[in-house]
Amino acid sequence: MFSQAETLKSPSGAALALRHEPARGEARGILLLSHGLAEHSARYAPFADRMAAEGFHVYAHDHRGHGHTTAPDAPLGQFAPRGGIHRVIEDMRAVRDLAVGRHPGLPVVLFGHSMGGLMALAFAQAHPADIDALAVWNSNLEPGPAGRLAQVVLAGERMLKGSDVPSGILPRLTFGAWGKSIAGRRTQFDWLSHDAAQVDAYIADPLCGFDVNVSMWIDIFAVTFADASSEGIARLPKVLPIHLAGGDEDPATDRGRATLAFSQRLKKSRLEDVTTIVYRGMRHETLNESPALRDPAIDAFAGWCRRVVEQKRRPPDPS
Repeated sequence: MFSQAETLKSPSGAALALRHEPARGEARGILLLSHGLAEHSARYAPFADRMAAEGFHVYAHDHRGHGHTTAPDAPLGQFAPRGGIHRVIEDMRAVRDLAVGRHPGLPVVLFGHSMGGLMALAFAQAHPADIDALAVWNSNLEPGPAGRLAQVVLAGERMLKGSDVPSGILPRLTFGAWGKSIAGRRTQFDWLSHDAAQVDAYIADPLCGFDVNVSMWIDIFAVTFADASSEGIARLPKVLPIHLAGGDEDPATDRGRATLAFSQRLKKSRLEDVTTIVYRGMRHETLNESPALRDPAIDAFAGWCRRVVEQKRRPPDPS
């Protein structure tokens, strides 16, 4: 599962830690994975293995400021001092171009989890012709007044202590609050999954759960509001297949309500192919949930992927 990470030099100046799981059997398409905040791409190895069995060449890299990716302007917990989102998207495009160059002619599906979903949506809005389908899982694209308050708090922190230091407040308003929302919690990270082994593995992983700099938090809220804006949504092709998934026990998405609300906004904007599923009993990391919850969700996603790539490969009806 997953090759040892190779290094891909990005035009942004980053040395990207990139993993690839080759398609097994006849290749259907390319699946690009965009991981979440304070984690890394190696955690997606079981998902990559399953999707490779479905005929997808799977590529996943560590975003700048995460995992084993290195960049002069991106220590752990920081995208970049300035223009961080632009650089993240540059890196994602470098991975996309490498994958398409290795496997020409195959449809491209872009998948993002949580923060990675925000970045995937930003990529789709910046480069709509570069992908054929988009999946955004467990991402909150309805930040509302709480998001605006967070931006005010972050601006204050930046003014008082700079942007290249960890935020002292946002972890308490996000990870801390989400952890406390779980009744009978065993650890502060039980909000991630019902699967105790997965939660324990996250806690034990030195590349997970690290402190995030003020600048990265600022970038995350900026891209959230930009993604969810009417202007951002208008840049998406009306025919782009989009797959949204969430969980009704996920505090990071207001128990799935943010997923449903964003879905309605896409449909009101006349996006023609929006699939939305909020799973009962699911917490934040759908891909790392207990098997009884996780496996049906992955089965449904694999079926959606088969459909959208087949539609892309099928010649248009001349009638």
